[in-house]
Amino acid sequence: MILYNDLFLKKEEVHISHEDRGYYFGDGVYEVFRIYNGQLFEKEKHFQRLQRSCEQIKLKLPSSVQDIDLKLSQLIQKSFVQEGTLYLQITRGVAQRSHLFPKNPIPTLLAYCNEVKRPLDKMKSGIKAITQEDIRWLRCDIKSLNLLPNTLAKQNAVEQNADETIFHRNGIITECSSSNIMIVQDGEILTHPANHLILEGVTRSVVLKIAAEEGFTIREKAFDKETLKNADEVFITGTTVEITPIINIDHHNIANGLPGTVTKKLQQLFEKIVPE
Repeated sequence: MILYNDLFLKKEEVHISHEDRGYYFGDGVYEVFRIYNGQLFEKEKHFQRLQRSCEQIKLKLPSSVQDIDLKLSQLIQKSFVQEGTLYLQITRGVAQRSHLFPKNPIPTLLAYCNEVKRPLDKMKSGIKAITQEDIRWLRCDIKSLNLLPNTLAKQNAVEQNADETIFHRNGIITECSSSNIMIVQDGEILTHPANHLILEGVTRSVVLKIAAEEGFTIREKAFDKETLKNADEVFITGTTVEITPIINIDHHNIANGLPGTVTKKLQQLFEKIVPE
């Protein structure tokens, strides 16, 4: 089942115009929600980020957040998804191809659900990653549709028998191709500040909150590749990966090559807030 503007349609009934600006220019924004037990996880944070992304690219929501929220709830019910993801995309709509914004644009909204299991095996055993220069634009805080650099980086990781690519700008670690990154050093949790160089992930915010409540020292401070590879622990956070340890980077083991105690503790804390 697909939510297309105000209609619930079957996949074969959805027809997207070749003149949609999302197709031409990537002129739109998106959100990926986690569904646990048929419920959207941290939906208020996702809607807040959606609104901010729209504001930053001067795109008006097609309807109120309350109305979109209601439609998404109906979509989940119609899709019969208990555990998975909900993808929501809003573009500036259909218009003759021109770099200038169309006058009085009518945004296009599209949403659908997928059954996606929690990556429990990788969360337990850890994953491998590679590093790569971050050559993306300087507004990574906007969750826009322009993800070609991210997809290339993810593909590069897979081709090198890894799961994720860690970006750095002139040696300073920013984030990953589809997740945020944190390290543990001498018992402290470090992560890049939430500025224009990274996307402030919803799961990132949740993890920092539960870590602070547990008494961990958190520093939102930039760190370099050397610090990354010499860290006691490294893990990523994200809607689909939750909290997943990184145990090897660029063919170099992190510490003893096993998930660390802080990471495991955070996973336990996160598990307590997952809807049952």
